[in-house]
Amino acid sequence: MISVEDWALIRRLVADGVPQRQVARQLGIGRSTVDRALASDRPPKYERPPQETTFTPFEARVRALLAEHPEMPATVIAERVEWSGSITWFRENVRRLSLDAPMGWGLVGRRDAEMPL
Repeated sequence: MISVEDWALIRRLVADGVPQRQVARQLGIGRSTVDRALASDRPPKYERPPQETTFTPFEARVRALLAEHPEMPATVIAERVEWSGSITWFRENVRRLSLDAPMGWGLVGRRDAEMPL
């Protein structure tokens, strides 16, 4: 994949009248890469595919517990789903899920947070 800078440079050089073959030669890339850069209306963007984490197998049960008890602390949820990994990692994921929930407060697992009235 070419960088955004190369994409912009290719478009500028060709717009200035430099032949596509010469642009490819100067930048050390293939002619088809130059063709694709000129055909695209946006710069290239790398997107990492989602990967499964150690939390993924527990996510459905955690969501169910949060739906039933949105104020339940993350440590209690961890015990109920039999989590054996890092409690910090678990809290971060529970917090992310509670923020995604429509009624979630985003306070799960925080002792110093105040509950809304």
